[in-house]
Amino acid sequence: MTDIEIANSVQLKKVTEIAENIGIQQENLDLYGKYKAKITEEEFKKRENDKQGKLILVTAISPTPLGEGKTTISIAAADGLSKIGKKSILALREPSLGPVFGIKGGATGGGRVQVAPMEDINLHFTGDIHAITSANNLLSAIIDNHIYYGNELKIKKVVWKRCVDLNDRQLRSIETGLSGEKNIVPRMDKFDITVASEIMAIICLSENIQDLKKRLGNIIIGYNEDDKPVYAKDLNAQGAMTVLLKDAINPNLVQTLEHTPALIHGGPFANIAHGCNSVRATKLAMKLADYTVTEAGFGSDLGAEKFLDIKCRTAKVKPDVVVLVATIKALKYHAGVEKEKILEENVQAMSKGISNFKKHIDNLSKQFGLNVIVALNRYTTDTEKEIEYLSNKLEEDNIEFSLVEGWAKGGEGATDLANKIVKLAENSKELNFTYDLQDSIQDKINKVATKIYGADKVEYLEGVEEKIKKINKLGYGNLPVCIAKTQYSFSDDPKNLECKDSYNLTIRDVELKAGAGFVVVMSGKIMTMPGLPRVPAAENIDIDSEGKIVGIF
Repeated sequence: MTDIEIANSVQLKKVTEIAENIGIQQENLDLYGKYKAKITEEEFKKRENDKQGKLILVTAISPTPLGEGKTTISIAAADGLSKIGKKSILALREPSLGPVFGIKGGATGGGRVQVAPMEDINLHFTGDIHAITSANNLLSAIIDNHIYYGNELKIKKVVWKRCVDLNDRQLRSIETGLSGEKNIVPRMDKFDITVASEIMAIICLSENIQDLKKRLGNIIIGYNEDDKPVYAKDLNAQGAMTVLLKDAINPNLVQTLEHTPALIHGGPFANIAHGCNSVRATKLAMKLADYTVTEAGFGSDLGAEKFLDIKCRTAKVKPDVVVLVATIKALKYHAGVEKEKILEENVQAMSKGISNFKKHIDNLSKQFGLNVIVALNRYTTDTEKEIEYLSNKLEEDNIEFSLVEGWAKGGEGATDLANKIVKLAENSKELNFTYDLQDSIQDKINKVATKIYGADKVEYLEGVEEKIKKINKLGYGNLPVCIAKTQYSFSDDPKNLECKDSYNLTIRDVELKAGAGFVVVMSGKIMTMPGLPRVPAAENIDIDSEGKIVGIF
């Protein structure tokens, strides 16, 4: 059975029943049909003084192009915790239409461990990402309208980009304002994918609607003739943008196929943004259950680093346990095995790929100082010999290990992981940040590059250090850094999978995101507008004669 067929074979509970099981009354829900709801601000006020439960972060080793199943393991862990009698909840990101119709297909788990209704979640859901797109592009329209009617603010350079939540490489560089009207000023421009928009980051880091409005007002849209920043609040745009986002700021409640509650909210990518679900959803989840399972995008060098160095600082939370997802195919991939042979038994290749694996473990356990357990996401192609090899290797280094078969068995296939999470969470450790906020921007970049990525040093392309000086001069030198780089390697080169030779990290640009509250650092050739693959998933997505969606996986 396909994922969508498995999902359709399960009778979901009404979302009001799911809510009641975690103490939320219907009066604090905005219903979107039978199986989806938004949790209103009244519930946040009600829970203001409630005690927080344990936080479990799910991350992964460096992935293959199709991913290693972090969402699958996250759902399995939450269902597994429920199976052993613990009150658990999920706090996950919303899928972007870009990868759904691109290379990845759906992003709601797989097999017996899925969040549902999967078609809705993978497509329009409750409209959050559309609202972010509209707010982003409203600001663009206001900027150009201001320039058209005389440019009172003397805007000389516009840095704000339009966005769309699809992979469309044709929009990476465009020319706008070509109508020939008298006051329209043509210029070269760009589109971002919506999940890379600063507004997505703002939604995910805002504590409440007042904080949201303040952050929106602090967005730098460009620079004037004196090279000073022009903010969204200078255009009086923040109020209208907040109105468009008044519902999007509230988390969405759904369920797993085993009826574990799930808050799905926010969806920034981790290779080009900070890769975590919303602060509001995570903190509320921690008050609704004893164990909250959340995930951070791509490998731990990206999503987990940003979760810990950016989100944990903002939200004032820390994970009690980190689950590091691994697959045998990823170990082979990062040993240089060709894609065509990656599913063949090859213990020798696994031994070469183990260095990538151990770097992730060391980062989490030694650099950040956290409890770590490795979860092997079992595939049907994995052999007993390969599993035994990996288990023995981890045992030699006293690293906790669990074989997870959630895809095939649901929560029952993750009870071993759940029991080990509970035991590890009893002795929570202090979180060590990679850098101090008082460090210079260059020092922050250098510490992430050398400590987390294993680079020898950092190199800056011409003009980048001048931009950093400008950020310091504007008073934003104490912000955290959000490094955008490839997810396939610790380095900034997606083809350098083994990272066995020394390398330098090259910084080609920096962008100040004053509303979100961090500095984006562009490394390598990472794009903020992805493209579709040669055969996009969209070609297999359809609707049948009975109105059922097919092809989302």
